[in-house]
Amino acid sequence: MTPSADHLLKQAFRQARPPLLSVALFSLFINLLMLTAPIYMLQIYDRVLVSRSVDTLLLLTAVALGALVIFCILEVLRARVLVRVGSRFDQGLANPLFQTTMRSNTGIQPLRDLEAIRGFLTGTPLLALFDVPWTPIYIALIYVLHPWLGHLALVGAVLLFGVALANDLLIRAPLKRAGGETSLAHQFADSTSRNRDAIEAMGLLPGLTRVWHRWHEAGIAFQALASDRAGFVTGSAKFLRITLQIGILGVGAYLAINETISPGVMIAAAIISSRAMAPVEASISGWRSLLTTREAHDRLRSHLEAHAPTGESMPLPAPKGQVDFNNVYAVPPNGDSPILSNASFRFLPGTSIGLTGPSAAGKSTIARLMVGVWRPASGEVRLDGAELSQWQPEQLGPYIGYLPQDIELFAGNVGQNIARFSELDPATVVEAASLAGAHEMILDLPDGYETYIGPGGENLSGGQKQRIGLARAFYGNPPLVVLDEPTSNLDAAGEASIRNAVNSLKQRGSTVVVIAHKPTLVAGVDFMMVVQKGSITHFGPTKEIMPKITRRVSVETAASGT
Repeated sequence: MTPSADHLLKQAFRQARPPLLSVALFSLFINLLMLTAPIYMLQIYDRVLVSRSVDTLLLLTAVALGALVIFCILEVLRARVLVRVGSRFDQGLANPLFQTTMRSNTGIQPLRDLEAIRGFLTGTPLLALFDVPWTPIYIALIYVLHPWLGHLALVGAVLLFGVALANDLLIRAPLKRAGGETSLAHQFADSTSRNRDAIEAMGLLPGLTRVWHRWHEAGIAFQALASDRAGFVTGSAKFLRITLQIGILGVGAYLAINETISPGVMIAAAIISSRAMAPVEASISGWRSLLTTREAHDRLRSHLEAHAPTGESMPLPAPKGQVDFNNVYAVPPNGDSPILSNASFRFLPGTSIGLTGPSAAGKSTIARLMVGVWRPASGEVRLDGAELSQWQPEQLGPYIGYLPQDIELFAGNVGQNIARFSELDPATVVEAASLAGAHEMILDLPDGYETYIGPGGENLSGGQKQRIGLARAFYGNPPLVVLDEPTSNLDAAGEASIRNAVNSLKQRGSTVVVIAHKPTLVAGVDFMMVVQKGSITHFGPTKEIMPKITRRVSVETAASGT
């Protein structure tokens, strides 16, 4: 069963719920202990100063200090529990989110969104939300002290809440625009950084900087607008809070002069009102964080809905390598026009097939469909009779060897990359490297199979990357091997090793598909398929297809010469 986005998010929040309940309980006692200072001041003014009793003063001070020690302990515990809240939430989403991010073309924005939510769950703005419900309770206590003071505190609270609502209306739109522009800038920088060699060689940096700068500056401009508005609102909130304190002290003094209340009540009311308004003011200051978190949550939900992680399914038997395309049409991601039309064929286990044709004919599309990287827009792609959609990628992966045109290696050592970062079997790694003609080359590296490869294989040449990529494709003798332009960075000796590897894999029962732009590079395979403009124009035994292709190329060459 495939888990939905709602299920994943609810499960993550459900895991964080027990510690959040603990935070709520701690907040209850913390806010009760917040009354220590006003009660202490009330007793000092109304009891100690009147009785002039030092013993009473010492006793009250000792009790107040004890309460503050407990208050401090609870604050520390509450902060520590919030860290666990973020950790619990992260545990529920991190792994499935990483997997869906790696399988989509959204960049790492979902992981940034997860980090933003986790940061909010462990930060001060969340504590303010736990404390805000105590504002009406504090106002009720002020009413107990005197109705006039309660009226004044209520008016101040209503005004502050109005400021909080205005803050939301003023900064929500620019913050959303800022997030969108900044995200585009990050995505552009992330994709551009993978092409450092081309940037440096062709002097592309100034032009790329201008493109990035437009998004970056737009993000900063909207952030500045939101900050300006937030600064005005925050200043207004502080003005209202301080004015309220002065008002309560002034009205309290008037009531004390008329002997309606005592000076202790006046001081206690001022302290309680300050505490009542503090979480509201903190909420206004943290509103930007709340909005950012809400935007991150919405993006995360949309991402999970669009790329819901696959659930567990019953494992299928190990395939033998039979591939069937049945009336397959393929449309590229975010495209609307098919680049492969009505493709139907069958590859039998233990055969080698060469795919050839001009550039952009659809050869790599067939490869991506065959290994499950792309899904057909219509039609069926089957492996040993089962549609590829019935396989979990983790279950299917060990049975497929794939060398894409753009070879990507990962940060780790050579052995780990060949073993696909699974549990490393040294003998199998060396066997795959030897089959790819890479064993001697790897031994010449500084640390052999332990040599560290930087991100993207930046420490290696193109030929070294291609040989290691081939070894990774051959690892474990998979029943289906698809090689897309496997000789693009290899010399004549490398091409010979590829032909030997294809024959060796064929003898072991694997289905081997070799894609090459030049037909002569796949002349030694059993069958040949020619793809042109998204359609299969020829498919049959190589000895029958090769003369037709050679004749056509000769005619085209002669025509171009005349």
